[in-house]
Amino acid sequence: MQSVGPQRANHALNEITIEYFMNRLRLVVAALLALGLLGCGGEPPDVQVEFRIPVETESVAEDDVERIIAATGTLRPRSMATLNNELPGVLYISRNQNGERLVEGDTVTIGQPIAEITGEDARLHAGIESKRVQLENVKSELDRRRNLFDQGLIAETDLRQQEVAHENALLEYERSMLNASKGELTSPIEGVILTLARNSDQLPVADGQLVEPGFRVAEIAPLDPLIADVDLVGPELSQVRVGMPVRVRHFAYDDPNLGEVLRIAPKLDPTTHTFRIEVAVDNANDHFRPGMFVEVNIIAAKRASVPVVPREAVTRRGNANVVFVVSGQRANRRDVRLGLSDDEKYEVIDGIKAGDQVVVRGLETLTDGTRIRVIGS
Repeated sequence: MQSVGPQRANHALNEITIEYFMNRLRLVVAALLALGLLGCGGEPPDVQVEFRIPVETESVAEDDVERIIAATGTLRPRSMATLNNELPGVLYISRNQNGERLVEGDTVTIGQPIAEITGEDARLHAGIESKRVQLENVKSELDRRRNLFDQGLIAETDLRQQEVAHENALLEYERSMLNASKGELTSPIEGVILTLARNSDQLPVADGQLVEPGFRVAEIAPLDPLIADVDLVGPELSQVRVGMPVRVRHFAYDDPNLGEVLRIAPKLDPTTHTFRIEVAVDNANDHFRPGMFVEVNIIAAKRASVPVVPREAVTRRGNANVVFVVSGQRANRRDVRLGLSDDEKYEVIDGIKAGDQVVVRGLETLTDGTRIRVIGS
């Protein structure tokens, strides 16, 4: 099906208007000529004036048509891991397999080192050595008391007190080992580094910088697929189902990415009075990033290879949807039943068939059987 551009449409309308007034002028001239001849006492000539309305037409084609629910949304990762420092110490960012410091945008795997907290502060905070010595001393005392208890030289309560002391010393040692292990920060998931070691001014922190507990070292998230959070009002929500196909587009790229409706919120947002739906968006081409504002088109229904007409071919006459089909030099009215529609075309369920020529320009004054002249192509 060919589309008529704005310039061509304006040219066609101008031509229709000129033709209309030229035909009107011919009728006036013929009437004046007839009156003039009558005034002179002569017989009026037999004037045959043919008036045909100029129109443009297109063939009814078979095409796909969809009912689209248009919305907007914001992209985010489906999950995120945040690595926070728990020890005071000196920060060193890990290197990749090429020996280069990790940077934001790098892909990491599960268990891959991201950063290390070292230095005297970290060592003292962990206190492994002192806790180990303390544990060894308590263990030696426990062994001595057990030996004395076996010989009947001390009471059972003395032995039990030392066993409790040993358990406490063992707990402190294991805690120090755990604290020491916190000095190495590894990725718990596979994904992309979104942020890495930035200070309160969002500037990168250099290796060797002293950091305090609670410092955010990194944020890591998978980027395929992404999730688009979309807010819909009630009438739109009633047409949406989980699993419906979706096209997601960002203005920076011509082709949309595909997705599907993943979840529908079970309750209304009391602030926005909308329902939140989550759309899983394929990002294998790596076009999208978290935080992008995107156009979301949910395909609520689709018909494939059905007769369609341009929207400008359909007009309302009374309570009926009407198109005008070209038959020879006349336009015949057809009442049609319409189905799905988009911004450009209607599905026609009944009334015309593929291959019919329908009027798309100049149909405003047409009635059933009006004589027409087809212009353009």
